[in-house]
Amino acid sequence: MRWMSATTAEEAGCFFQGVKKSHCVMAADSMEIDDALYSRQRYVLGDTAMQKMAQSHVFLSGIGGLGVEIAKNIILAGVKALTVHDTKQCTKWDLGINFFIHEDDITSQRNRAEATLHRIAELNPYVHVAASTVPLDETTDLSFLKQYQCVILTEVSLLLQKKINDFCHAQQPPIKFISADVYGMCSRLFCDFGDEFEVLDTTGEEPKEIFISNITQSNPGIVTCLENHPHRLETGQFLTFREVNGMSCLNGSTHQITVVSPYSFSIGNTSDMEPYLHGGIAVQVKTPKTFYFERLEKQITNPLCLVADFSKPQAPLQIHVAMLALNHFQENFGRRPNIGCLQDAEEMLKIAMSISETLENKPQVNGDVVKWLSRTAQGFLAPLAAAVGGVASQEVLKAVTGKFSPLQQWLYIDMLDIVTPLEKTGSEEFLPRGDRYDALRACIGDSLCQKLHDLNVFLVGCGAIGCEMLKNFALLGVGTGQDKGLVTITDPDLIEKSNLNRQFLFRPHHIQKPKSYTAAEATLNINPCLKIDSYINKVCPATENTYSDEFYTKQDVIVTALDNVEARRYIDSRCVANLRPLIDSGTMGTKGHTEVIVPHLTESYNSHRDPPEEEIPFCTLKSFPAAIEHTIQWARDKFESSFSHKPSLFNKFWQTYPSAEEVLQRIKSGESLEGCFHVIKTLSRRPRSWTQCVELARVKFEKYFSHKALQLLHSFPLDTRLKDGSLFWQSPKRPPFPVKFEFNDPLHYGFIVSAAKLFATVYCVPFTEKDLSEETLLKIISAVKVPEFRPSNKVVQTDETARKPDHIPVSSEDERNAIFQLEKSIQSSEALENDLQMKPISFEKDDDGNGHVDFITAASNLRAKMYNIEPADRFKTKRIAGKIIPAIATATAAVSGLVALELIKVVGGYPADAYKNCFLNLAIPIMVFTETAEVRRTEIRNGISFTIWDRWTIYGKEDFTLLDFINAVREKYGIEPTMVVQGVKMLYVPVMPGHIKRLKLTMQKLVKPSADKKYVDLTVSFAPETDGEEDLPGPPVRYYFVQEDN
Repeated sequence: MRWMSATTAEEAGCFFQGVKKSHCVMAADSMEIDDALYSRQRYVLGDTAMQKMAQSHVFLSGIGGLGVEIAKNIILAGVKALTVHDTKQCTKWDLGINFFIHEDDITSQRNRAEATLHRIAELNPYVHVAASTVPLDETTDLSFLKQYQCVILTEVSLLLQKKINDFCHAQQPPIKFISADVYGMCSRLFCDFGDEFEVLDTTGEEPKEIFISNITQSNPGIVTCLENHPHRLETGQFLTFREVNGMSCLNGSTHQITVVSPYSFSIGNTSDMEPYLHGGIAVQVKTPKTFYFERLEKQITNPLCLVADFSKPQAPLQIHVAMLALNHFQENFGRRPNIGCLQDAEEMLKIAMSISETLENKPQVNGDVVKWLSRTAQGFLAPLAAAVGGVASQEVLKAVTGKFSPLQQWLYIDMLDIVTPLEKTGSEEFLPRGDRYDALRACIGDSLCQKLHDLNVFLVGCGAIGCEMLKNFALLGVGTGQDKGLVTITDPDLIEKSNLNRQFLFRPHHIQKPKSYTAAEATLNINPCLKIDSYINKVCPATENTYSDEFYTKQDVIVTALDNVEARRYIDSRCVANLRPLIDSGTMGTKGHTEVIVPHLTESYNSHRDPPEEEIPFCTLKSFPAAIEHTIQWARDKFESSFSHKPSLFNKFWQTYPSAEEVLQRIKSGESLEGCFHVIKTLSRRPRSWTQCVELARVKFEKYFSHKALQLLHSFPLDTRLKDGSLFWQSPKRPPFPVKFEFNDPLHYGFIVSAAKLFATVYCVPFTEKDLSEETLLKIISAVKVPEFRPSNKVVQTDETARKPDHIPVSSEDERNAIFQLEKSIQSSEALENDLQMKPISFEKDDDGNGHVDFITAASNLRAKMYNIEPADRFKTKRIAGKIIPAIATATAAVSGLVALELIKVVGGYPADAYKNCFLNLAIPIMVFTETAEVRRTEIRNGISFTIWDRWTIYGKEDFTLLDFINAVREKYGIEPTMVVQGVKMLYVPVMPGHIKRLKLTMQKLVKPSADKKYVDLTVSFAPETDGEEDLPGPPVRYYFVQEDN
């Protein structure tokens, strides 16, 4: 038996180059989670699952195109140990399917497992990776598998799959079994986790909290939520109650619910309970669920399949039969069907017919599916492997952690949408030519391969999806044509450690290097023939000189790999303006989406808008928090205000008015200088020593967590009632209670330390380790004179629709006070040049040493304590305050694979019904393919209509007036514009004063183009058919300043 593996713990963390017998590829064993590396994934899986995963041993057989995808994803995720097994030698064929096999592996005739071992091991130093090259067949003693919790088989015969599955299923506890394969245009995935498999958390979603407005005294009792807050629960779920007033015996009890309406549910008999008064929160209780599995042998005859495309509900069974026929063909002939061979296809069809009769439901055989599987079975679509490999990897993680719902039990993903035009393609198109693209050519033919090679593609973003897309481009040979073809990439970001958990092209030595340059270099290792230009620009209005209309028109397709909606909307608008196809995708945790946008065929990204995120009302944040999210946002706002916004305004003021004396003179003479009151207040209270920074933090503690509560209770005593007689302080409003400072309370102490350190940073006050000692801090705090609470008559905002005021007026008394304070500062020599500068801080969530998250956690939890809200740990606070998007490599890989499959269709010029958008959630798991939305046609009138892809053009000349433009539109398109707009600038709106006079002005004068600008895009609209209706919108009109030479 030949093994290459990790050796001793002493060698942990180091890599040995060129050693053939053993390799150490693992850091020291540790159960502590490296948050800097795993933070985004921790938010997906949680620490319990992460720790279970870090103790798991996994066996993977077959390190071809699919095996290497699965290995990559589970190593990035952080299993304890992975053994990769393969008996095949590297061939030219492998270069187009396995991104970790290089040319020199072929010339030196290396085994595939040995060739890839070091490259996959480099992905994560915490994972032991070993390689085995021993034969695995029907005669092998399978007892060696007992050391593994999960076994994954790829490229293994069906007979051997059954034998290994039976062995795994029979173990106590069962070894979780996964098999997966890609043959040509079809892929399959099968899972068997034993007779019973318990899952503690089926979805990974946060337990829902529902605020209650009423509970009836009845059988069953009906619980109603607060208005406009649907509960989003399902019948059969469990809830526990707290803070219910009146019907208090519900508190702490758990009930199974039945949904009555979106705003109410029933909980069983409440008729004998006390009447409900007010308040109460119902909290969802996660309950374990047991999943039941059958062995492969039984599931073959009666498969339980996940349907991914509801327009083809029979497809999974049809592919199931076709792939079984392929397995039998291999067993009978010792080979796969020959590429394009009709005789082999006929033979496979006969086998499929006989297999269908042995299955329980005797499904109808689809001859076209069997034929195309036979024709392409020797081929391999790398993006299909990325898609199914992402799903399979998530199943591995479920198997070893018990987190999320497992696949039951089959998944089939295919690319059969593309076969219709290929019917007319000669079989010689699919035959091998001895290069790295033979596996791809066997599936899509040489002409489509050439189109991919000649493709100009613009990839925006080189994060997780971006890295995966570049890998797919390299394997497909995108941008490798001799005369044509180029991949252009851009990303303004630098690599951080947390990126290494998903962005698999990056390694620790790349940290703080630009993503785009590094990704380009790494992609050339996969395919040296790729032509790639990399930039570090943002794609936004400010960079339109670089990413101009001319740049877009040179691109054949744009692929976005972005993490925000605003950037997507902008790039979509540029693609629509320049008639370019766009493929968009994104992930959030285990969820992902893909969307294909094709000129003249589909709607664009901007055609649909998600509802805006609900903003927390200003009064809720300021005075009436009801949930931990409110206190975290309050603390984040306090951070921004105290350590970023105020210091920035302070600096800006003193850059405008360089001396304190000048400012004093100007305000004494009655001049009003914007912001001077706040700036002078900050200057007069500026701490100048560490002691003063600690004193300031202590005073802030009193103000935020004691005086604020006392003021609210002064304004609204506990027995305050509203006009209708109901209590003011009832759910969701929670009365605050002042927090008494305790030096020995870690939360109180933590706030003082983190706040003092941040004040010292912004006010440029040095401090030492000794300053941070408990002894020093206790001495300072004990001497602080904390101001006593004095109630004010300030009006407390209670209107939820009210927004934060932009400007708070300054009283004449405040102005007089400002003069006095500034005079005092000048006299004390405390308004010198150094005093007029502060150091603003930008919030940085991923640097644990800067104290930013520590401050927000302490401030948020103190406010939560004041309002009796359940606190949040630092980990949760960091996610909410930092707006961190949870992420995991499995979903990223799956989504990018699906994007690359759609790219092939775009390049092939396929009709609208071939394209598929996808939504997936690997946790549940679901995968839903839908047809793209057909582009809508807008009728103007008299048979004149347009779509978002239409653009009218008008050619002008130097003395062309606005009236000439309007007449030209009428003459050319049969309808007269009544309004002309350029971006947000209204060029001509007849009802606006003075606009009629503009009709005589030249277009040059109105638009004021830059010297190099040949045209301008305008928006026109037309008079409605009947008065009183809104103007009718029209398509964009591109106006050329001079006639173009055609």
